[in-house]
Amino acid sequence: MPSLKEYKTKIRSLANIEKITRTMKLVSASKLRQVQQTQANAKIYERQLKGLIARLAASVESAAHPLLTTRREVKRVLVLVITSDKGLCGGFNNNLSRKTAAWIRGQNFEKVDLSFCGRRGFMFFKNSGRIKKFYEGATARPDFLKAMEIGEELSQAFFSGEYDEVYLSFNRFNNPLSQTPVMQKILPMEAESLKEDVKPLSSDYIFEPEKEELLAALLPNYFYFEIYFALLENSAGEHGARMTAMEKASKNADELIDLYTLLRNRARQASITKELIEIVSGAEALK
Repeated sequence: MPSLKEYKTKIRSLANIEKITRTMKLVSASKLRQVQQTQANAKIYERQLKGLIARLAASVESAAHPLLTTRREVKRVLVLVITSDKGLCGGFNNNLSRKTAAWIRGQNFEKVDLSFCGRRGFMFFKNSGRIKKFYEGATARPDFLKAMEIGEELSQAFFSGEYDEVYLSFNRFNNPLSQTPVMQKILPMEAESLKEDVKPLSSDYIFEPEKEELLAALLPNYFYFEIYFALLENSAGEHGARMTAMEKASKNADELIDLYTLLRNRARQASITKELIEIVSGAEALK
């Protein structure tokens, strides 16, 4: 049986761990609120931008654009995997990485390469032989300029014919307790999905520049925004998952502190009882 000193050391260590986990939970909660506010603003922008693009696409007879051009045969695919740089967030990263690996195994493409935003996904696949590029520091603080840089490289790889399709793999944020791993095709963009339930713009409008030129300018921005929003979703999911994980860790630490406190009290009681027995036994021996 451990001594009283050992029990005290364990309880003190658990108390320190509990302080750390509670602090990490509060930090993640604060960061989550900030990301959710950014998400709310981004959704408003995305809704307006998509609506404008959809109406333009519905009004143009031929919405031909390199981002909308499909390939007859899909042989080479690039997947951008978005995870977090840090751990301590439960199965947030591993669930996505395993889903991505299962998706790759289920496809019949000749070639599937992987690019990464987030160190955890990169470490999971580093020995797979599929690594194309690692965008370091892209997930810590989601930034539209970084998303634009990534989007330009992905679109150039698509335009050049190096890849026939480009996918996003990321965690969609539902709430702090739930994140859903998602595989989403982002190139080529689907013109028909943009035009759904949208009426063409009135012919009375006069455009400067012309509708085709305006659509060609807006489509890349929408593509970059899709990547940016996926980074925001990943960031919100990461902080939500970490907040949940740290709450569970704090609860477990509390339970262990209660258990070791009980065991320490029992050990102290046993020690006192033993001393009393020795005193009584010594007194009896002197009679």
